[in-house]
Amino acid sequence: MNIYLLILLIILLGGYLLNVTVDILNIKHSGNELPEEFADYYNPEKYKKSIEYLKKNTYFDIVHEGIILCVIIIFILGGGFNLINSFAVKFEFGYLLTGLIFAGIIYLLSSLISIPFSMYKTFIIEEKYGFNRTTLKTFILDILKGYLLTIVIGSPVFIFIIWIFRNFGDKAWLYCWTGISAIQILLMFIAPAVIMPLFNKFTPIQEGELKNSIEGYAQKEKFQLNGVFTMDGSRRSTKSNAFFTGFGKYRKIVLFDTLIKNHTTDEIVAVLAHEIGHYKKRHILKFMFMAILNTGIMLFALSFFVHSPGIFEAFKMESQPVYAGILFFAFFYEPINYAISVVTNIFSRKFEYEADKFAVKTSNKKEAFITALKKLSADNLSNLTPHPVKVFLEYSHPPVLERIKTIRQDLTN
Repeated sequence: MNIYLLILLIILLGGYLLNVTVDILNIKHSGNELPEEFADYYNPEKYKKSIEYLKKNTYFDIVHEGIILCVIIIFILGGGFNLINSFAVKFEFGYLLTGLIFAGIIYLLSSLISIPFSMYKTFIIEEKYGFNRTTLKTFILDILKGYLLTIVIGSPVFIFIIWIFRNFGDKAWLYCWTGISAIQILLMFIAPAVIMPLFNKFTPIQEGELKNSIEGYAQKEKFQLNGVFTMDGSRRSTKSNAFFTGFGKYRKIVLFDTLIKNHTTDEIVAVLAHEIGHYKKRHILKFMFMAILNTGIMLFALSFFVHSPGIFEAFKMESQPVYAGILFFAFFYEPINYAISVVTNIFSRKFEYEADKFAVKTSNKKEAFITALKKLSADNLSNLTPHPVKVFLEYSHPPVLERIKTIRQDLTN
C-alpha cells in the first residue's frame, strides 16, 4: 500500500475515532443533577431538556461525520478525484481555470452532500427545541449567498495560490503567505460593511435608556464608536449574542434583537463591556497574529508536499497538477491544524477570563454580568458540565460555571 494512502487513512479514521471518544465522554459527564448556581434559571424539566439537546446534537454529529467519512474514503479509493480532473481538463481552458473547475466541482459536491444534514439540524433538531426561526427561503438564500462569496473571494484566492506555487519554486510559500495575509487583513475591514449585511439586517438602535447607557460606558472607557446597531438574529434563531466589529472610527457595537428582548439594560452593558474588553486587552490583534502565523505554517508545510508524487498516487491521480496537490495537502495538514487549534483555544479561554475581569471592574455590574451569563446559558440550553477533555480540545470559552466562579473570586480578592 502507498505510504501516503496509509497515513491518510490513519488521519481520517483516527480523527473520527478521537472525536467520537471525546463526544461520548462529554455525554457521560453531563450530570442529571442541576448545579446549585443555576437553581433560579433552570427548573428540573428545562435542565433535562438541555441534556437531551446535548445528546441529540452529539449523536447527530457522530452519524453525520461517520457518513461523510465513508463517502470521502470511497471517493478516494474509487479514484473520484481523478475522474473530476479528467472532466475539468476536457474543457481546455488553461491551467488556472482548469484548477478552478476542479476545485469548484469538489466544493459543490461537498456542499450538496452537507445540505441534507444542515436541513435536518435546522428544521428538525433546532425546531424541536424551540430555537429555529429560519424559513426555507432564508435557508436557500444563505446557501446561494455562500456560493456567491466563494466565487467572488475564494476563486481569485485559489487562482493566486495555484499561480504562485506553480511559478516561484522554493519561495512560493513566502510570497503566498504575504499575499494571503494581506487579504485576511483586508477582509477584516470590509466584512462588516460588505459581507455581513448580505446575511443580516443592521439597524441603528433606538434612542433611549439602552443607547444612552451603552454610549455612556463607551465614552467612559474612551472606546470610539461609529454607532450601536441591532441585528435581526431572530430571523434565524432564538439564541442571543453581541459583538463589536470594525476598526478605528468604523467600530460598531452589534446586539442581537433577541439579546435586547431577553436582557436588562445593565446586563447588556455588562456583556458589551466584555466585548470591549477584548479590544482593550488587544485580544483581536493577538488572534489576527495567530491566524496569520497559522497560515504561514500551513503554506510552509504545503511547499514540501505539493509536488510529491506519493500524494497524487494515494488519491489515484494519473497526473500531478499543482491545484490538486493543494487540495490533497489539506487532508494531511489536519492533525497539525487540530494541534494548533488546541493551542489557540488555550489562549482564547485565557482571553475570555481577562475580558470577564475587565467587564466587571469597568462596568461595576458584577451581578448583572453573572445574571447575563446565566440567562444566555439557560436560553441556549448550554452544557453546564462539559468533560474537561472536551473543554481542553475544543472549547474557545471556559465553561460558564468556571467563569462565574472566577468572577466571584477575582472580585473578592
